This record gives sequence, C-alpha cells and structure tokens, in this order.
Amino acid sequence: MPKMKTHKGAAGRFESTKKGKLKRRRSGHNHILEKKSPKRKRRLSTETTVNAADEGRILRLLRRR
Repeated sequence: MPKMKTHKGAAGRFESTKKGKLKRRRSGHNHILEKKSPKRKRRLSTETTVNAADEGRILRLLRRR
C-alpha cells in the first residue's frame, strides 16, 4: 500500500508548539480592511491555538494521528 501523504495546504497553515498543541494565524487579513472602525483594536497579528474540537481533524490532515 502506498504511503499516506500530508495535506500540503494544512501543512502550510499550522505548526505545532513545544507542548504539542497546534498554532494558527487569525482570519481577516486579506481584504476589506478599510471598513473596520479605526478605534476598535483587533489583535489579528497574534497567533492562537487551534480549538480542541478541530484539533483531531487537523492532525489527521497532517498525518500525525
């Protein structure tokens, strides 16, 4: 049987931390950036961890489970 391949789209979007959790970027970076209120600060540049409900599905795409 052939080897299972890593999903390259997911491999470029997620990386693991030292404790084994998955890091991801926040959404909302690409377009329609001017319409947001300038007074409202949005922390889009910070990375966050993947939700626990989605972690198993993403690990399967990365072939780590």
